[in-house]
Amino acid sequence: MKKYIMFIVAAASFAACNSNQQTATEETTTESAVAVKSCVAEVMTIDLKETYTSEILPYKENDITPAAQGLHIDYIKFDVGDRVKEGEVVATLNRTSLKQLEINLATVEDSYNRMKPVHEAGGISDQQFIEIENTLNLQKEMVANMRKNSEIKSPISGVVTARNYENGDLFAGMPILHIMQINKLKVMANVSEQYYPNVKVGQPVEIHVDIFPGEVFEGKVSRINPSLDAATRTFGVEVTIPNSNERLRPGMYARATFNMGQREAVMIDDIAVQKQAGSSERFVYVIENGMANYRLVDDGRKVADKVEIRKGLNAGEEVATTSFVRLMDGKAVEVVNE
Repeated sequence: MKKYIMFIVAAASFAACNSNQQTATEETTTESAVAVKSCVAEVMTIDLKETYTSEILPYKENDITPAAQGLHIDYIKFDVGDRVKEGEVVATLNRTSLKQLEINLATVEDSYNRMKPVHEAGGISDQQFIEIENTLNLQKEMVANMRKNSEIKSPISGVVTARNYENGDLFAGMPILHIMQINKLKVMANVSEQYYPNVKVGQPVEIHVDIFPGEVFEGKVSRINPSLDAATRTFGVEVTIPNSNERLRPGMYARATFNMGQREAVMIDDIAVQKQAGSSERFVYVIENGMANYRLVDDGRKVADKVEIRKGLNAGEEVATTSFVRLMDGKAVEVVNE
């Protein structure tokens, strides 16, 4: 029993000694400064470049569709991929109905010519003659409309991208041809409302497409929508792209980059900004009086290896850029930038 008591006392003494040593070690560790590298927040002038994704569109496009329904198509002069000039006849329709209308017109004209001297001699009333004259004018309009639709001309120069009928088919509402102008193209970008004062007609815009990596195609702002979308708080901007070599094609995915000017911003090395685990918050360790102070920040635009700090940090303040796993709020630090 005596030996047992002595053993317990010895064990307790050993534990107390070991605890004292651990406490001393922890105090030494706490007091030792963490070696860190740092950078200083500085004011820099940055370009306000904004990129918007879009789809390349034809500069103009047109459905070739006659006004009259139920006519047979005599001949379609062009197929998909063919080039068409503005004003060129692209299709002709059956002229049977036109011939019938022309016969009717000739009959009405003959009646008008016979009745005119009769009217002048007082043989028929003014009202009767006016009715004959109105019938003649209506018949002329019908013939002119049918002639116009018998030979269909393209209103634009471009390339045929769709053909929906063959010769002899009955026109039934679907466009005969679809024509796109592609020697110039356009993209539509929905730009944030804050940049409405910055966007001007004629302003250059950089166009990037994935199919030609690294290449920049130059466009210009050609139209600005005068109203904003209340739901998205954006306004539409049309950008025209020269395409004389036709390397770009409608339907390609594109990114339009606008330069909205310049402004000054507080910038630091992007590596200094850390993400708070389990949230979207960002923070830095500000070095003040040899101590690391945890501080939340609002980061913004990234330029090369620098990042903008919109809120939470002032120009001239120093922040840690290394040793984040060993840092905590109030931790002693030693800056070793050499």
